[in-house]
Amino acid sequence: MSHWKNFYYNWTMSWSFLSPLEIFIISLILMWSLVWKGLALWKAARQEKKWWFIGLLLINTLGILEILYIYVLSKDKDSAPHDS
Repeated sequence: MSHWKNFYYNWTMSWSFLSPLEIFIISLILMWSLVWKGLALWKAARQEKKWWFIGLLLINTLGILEILYIYVLSKDKDSAPHDS
């Protein structure tokens, strides 16, 4: 067996205890978390909030902290009303 076939076989066997539905649910959770983490990191970087960026990068809360940061904790300078 070639190296890659052996790697693939071992990797697929390590996940064989999960049903296809469980793998699908885990994949959805990972995609959900990745989208929110990316949006929150993008916003923290644009606002130059280094400590928020580091915290959001290292702490995984399945998107909860990221959603709170985007909608509650960060004050976007661009969304403030402008006086004309």
